[in-house]
Amino acid sequence: MGGLTYYEFVVEPRQRPSGTASEADASDDGLGEVMSLVLWCGVPAAALGLAGGWWLTQKALAPVAALTQAAERLTEHNLAARLPRSGNHDELDRLTEVFNSMTERLSQSFQRIREFTLHASHELKTPLTVLHGELETALQDETLPPAHRERLFSQLDEVQRLTQIVDGLTLLTKADAGQVRLAREPVRLDELVRDAAADAHSLAQPHTVQVHLVACEECLVTGDRHRLRQLLLILADNASKYNRPGGEVTFILRRSEQSAELTIANTGPGLTTELLSRVFEPFFRGDASHSNAVEGCGLGLSIVRWIVTAHGGTIQIASEPDKRTTVTIRLPERAV
Repeated sequence: MGGLTYYEFVVEPRQRPSGTASEADASDDGLGEVMSLVLWCGVPAAALGLAGGWWLTQKALAPVAALTQAAERLTEHNLAARLPRSGNHDELDRLTEVFNSMTERLSQSFQRIREFTLHASHELKTPLTVLHGELETALQDETLPPAHRERLFSQLDEVQRLTQIVDGLTLLTKADAGQVRLAREPVRLDELVRDAAADAHSLAQPHTVQVHLVACEECLVTGDRHRLRQLLLILADNASKYNRPGGEVTFILRRSEQSAELTIANTGPGLTTELLSRVFEPFFRGDASHSNAVEGCGLGLSIVRWIVTAHGGTIQIASEPDKRTTVTIRLPERAV
């Protein structure tokens, strides 16, 4: 464009014979040449500049976008993954190296926490087993005064609660480290749901809660029967304990879009939106004013989420305070 402009306004006027055109004609010719230059050179040059600028910007930001996407995929379960480096030793490559070093340190910290939890749980099991046995032996003494027997029963309950906490922590830690093996066999989920509803009747009787099996369609899934039964018992127990006197618990199992959809609802105090975001955290027990009188260790829903996730399913909890809390689980249905 610069060369054409120089030719039009410098070279070409020198080549014209002098006195061949009036000043008005020369002015019109100059304006026409300017318009011609803008049309044939300026517009394409501007378009080329914009396209080139966009391409260069995308090329410059591509490493940043790749780094961002890789960082977004990192969780506590895949901290061993490393972000890709460009290898050109620029600022972004250096940033990637620093980020990989940070995730490696985080991975080592998580590993140390898992090892500490496993070792602590293992060390606690032996004294708890000894205490449990000694308390049961002491309770077999028929000469114990009633007050002493009542204290021993209370101590036995606390030991059993501690044992439950230790077992739950051990399971979650091993599951987080990928050390828990699940069976992969055909399981009739409808049979397990019927059994869980029957167990819920027994669990709900002390709380005067009614249990209803509204629907139970035949569903076949692939999974571990023991873990799926554990999941159902935890949910049935929670639905009974965290309920109002005279409330109800409903079970619904239906087939939906090649998946088994299980819904368990209860008429308990419910949870606010803020508390719902934390229900799967270990040791979280909701509103302390309502949960202090309810037995439990706060690990149940964490175990439930792990079981559902390990079976390739999803779990959702919806709650209306003082109305109804609903747990919805979807598991892939096994092809017949």
